[in-house]
Amino acid sequence: MKIALGLGLLAVLLLAGCAWTERRAARREALAHEAYPPLGQLIEVGGRQVHAFVSGTGPDLVLIHGASGNLRDFTFDLVDLLNDRYRVIAFDRPGFGYTDPLDASHVAVWGTAAATPAEEAALLQQAAAQLGADRPIVLGHSYGGAVAAAWALNHPDHIAAFVDLAGATMPWEGGLGPLYSLSGTGIGGAVAPPLIAAYVEEDQIGAAIEGIFAPDLVPAGYREAVGAELALVRSTQRVNAREIGALNEQVAQMAPRYPALALPVEIVHGDADTIVPLDTHSEPLSRLVPGAHLTVLEGVGHMPHHVRPEAVTAAIDRAASRAGLR
Repeated sequence: MKIALGLGLLAVLLLAGCAWTERRAARREALAHEAYPPLGQLIEVGGRQVHAFVSGTGPDLVLIHGASGNLRDFTFDLVDLLNDRYRVIAFDRPGFGYTDPLDASHVAVWGTAAATPAEEAALLQQAAAQLGADRPIVLGHSYGGAVAAAWALNHPDHIAAFVDLAGATMPWEGGLGPLYSLSGTGIGGAVAPPLIAAYVEEDQIGAAIEGIFAPDLVPAGYREAVGAELALVRSTQRVNAREIGALNEQVAQMAPRYPALALPVEIVHGDADTIVPLDTHSEPLSRLVPGAHLTVLEGVGHMPHHVRPEAVTAAIDRAASRAGLR
């Protein structure tokens, strides 16, 4: 009898703790959305909301952000360096920021389903066309590089050039970090995101950003502008972990198709990038794609568009010239 009562009390305490964690996570998510509202326009594409930031005039240029990100990563500085000569369109990828996930299963608490780069590319290509950009230059950073590559492979008539910025485009050996591996499972997706959303500390967010930039320094004002808290939203954490967990298999299927790409391809990658290593991704990609031009940035990590923006804008300008747009 005492044992039964003890187990019952433990169950009540666990449930109360879970409920408190969920409420705390929901409050922090509400504060994040209040602090970082949409910057651009919310359009409907195929019944889904897509967040797009549009600025400037000239040839169309689409920017696709990476894992755990949102379009604010580009509006912090890169858009202002380009919108004097391009109409820049930055998107939130599906399930990130203010763009709806592609499917409810991608954010289901106990699920493991993930969107593919091809599915994301199809949605964003439709969104770009709806905004009048039927044949843009498409730049993808990190995971966004895989999405941009899928756009080039699957929609060749609707892309003028592909700019790969430290993109995760090739298969790799080895596993993922323990947090991604846990959050991508059914049980982990139910347990880890609420705990992270509810209890992660400000200094932990700052340390994570520093790790993404390493060995480079985080630019002044970036932490305050980028909206990192949006990546802590429980549904976004699940989308992110599941997508990363499925990416290796997806790019392994894409890689044999790269030699058929017949458009200008510019690749920019830092040789100190430990998140998406140069020798695993961009170097072999540059050998597979006919005419690809690879720019290697010595001593630069995973965020070259903030650390060496002149090299990135030069690559975009070359892509535009090669495509006959400038």
